[in-house]
Amino acid sequence: MRLIINGEEKNVSSCANVNELVKELDIQAPHFAVAVNLEVISRSNYESTRLNEGDKVEIVHAVGGGTAGEAPEPDKN
Repeated sequence: MRLIINGEEKNVSSCANVNELVKELDIQAPHFAVAVNLEVISRSNYESTRLNEGDKVEIVHAVGGGTAGEAPEPDKN
C-alpha cells in the first residue's frame, strides 16, 4: 500500500490500521502522535482507524531537553 508518511511517499505492507503501521515502522519513541489526513488519532483508536491507499500520515515524537530560563537567541545567519 502507498502512503504519504511525513511528506514522503512510502510503500508499506498491507497495514490495515494505524496500530499495524506503527508496528511495521518499528516506532520505539515513548511519546509520539499520529495524524491521518490531518486528523489526530488517539492511541485508543489506533486499532479502529483504517488506512487507505494514498492516505497522508504524519508521525511526530516529543523530544525532551533544553534548559529552563531564557530562550536562546535566534540564529542571525
